Amino acid sequence: MTNLVRLNERKKEEVVEIASRYIKEGKLVVYPTDTLYGLGANALSVEAVKKVFEVKKRPLSKPLPIAVCDLKMLRRYVYLNDLAEVLVRNFLPGALTIILKKKDVIPDIVTSGLDRVAVRIPANDICLEIIKKADLPITTTSANISGETPPVDAKEVRVRADLIIDAGKLGERVPSTIVDVSAGDIRLVREGKIRFKDILKAVGE
Repeated sequence: MTNLVRLNERKKEEVVEIASRYIKEGKLVVYPTDTLYGLGANALSVEAVKKVFEVKKRPLSKPLPIAVCDLKMLRRYVYLNDLAEVLVRNFLPGALTIILKKKDVIPDIVTSGLDRVAVRIPANDICLEIIKKADLPITTTSANISGETPPVDAKEVRVRADLIIDAGKLGERVPSTIVDVSAGDIRLVREGKIRFKDILKAVGE
């Protein structure tokens, strides 16, 4: 049975405590980000990540993005290059997902066997505090069945999860922008909330 907690009815510290404990226990948590509601699991646990693929009905061939809470945590799981350093400094926390070479600690199931992973630092206090408290990277795929509309309101969540954090309506249904800088240059994968021309300007292109 899903446990629903509403941020306007509970202390933030209590919600963070519950959610971080669920993540550490290998459970699934729906949480707010700066764009959409995300489906979070311990990204270092193969079993927890399998659950994400299962409840979303997402093909195992489609990699999952992960979220971390700060630059220090980011360095634990990916190899940062000069371009990535500039992007982190200018846009994170924020609605930018960066694809970088992963470290071996990230299980292959997360990246569908690829040597790179999509990672972001969402500009949402609840999300960041959950990650920090759990001291784990979490999956940050949208909390919807694969191919269906991503939720911006907890009432729209249709995936099975152990905990849903209801933070109300999050805003427009616009996802993060995704860029791949794993090879040392910059390639647009998906334009979202941040305009690609602004990203190019920031890196001097």
